[in-house]
Amino acid sequence: MGKRFVFYGLLGFCIEVLWTGLGSLFRGDIKLTGFTYIWMFPIYGLALFLEPIHDKVRHLPFYIRGGIYTVLIFIVEFSTGMILRKVLGVCPWNYTTQPLSICGLITLSYAPAWFVAGMFFERIHDTLIRIQHSLI
Repeated sequence: MGKRFVFYGLLGFCIEVLWTGLGSLFRGDIKLTGFTYIWMFPIYGLALFLEPIHDKVRHLPFYIRGGIYTVLIFIVEFSTGMILRKVLGVCPWNYTTQPLSICGLITLSYAPAWFVAGMFFERIHDTLIRIQHSLI
């Protein structure tokens, strides 16, 4: 369990750096500057708790599973952002200038990205299961 938490945390770090790096390209930064925040590591590690959900919903059509992951990711993003804001007085991300922002903690315009991330998570989870079974 601890190894997968670390794996998901590191994977999330890498994906966020790639995402923000590509975003910088669209803003004209040819250096492709990508970044993340240390606070994101445990938040991305929480993907571990999607594993039992994946096991329960894998029989459902992909669009329903993707919708479930999207909602769950929004809930985690909003609640962890709220916790960081209360504890630290600031949240590392701020969507107040984004369309469809809710309290600056989430933006509904990211729904397609979270849908894709959820479906990508399923592939990663299934791969981890195959690797685990091949080692036994």
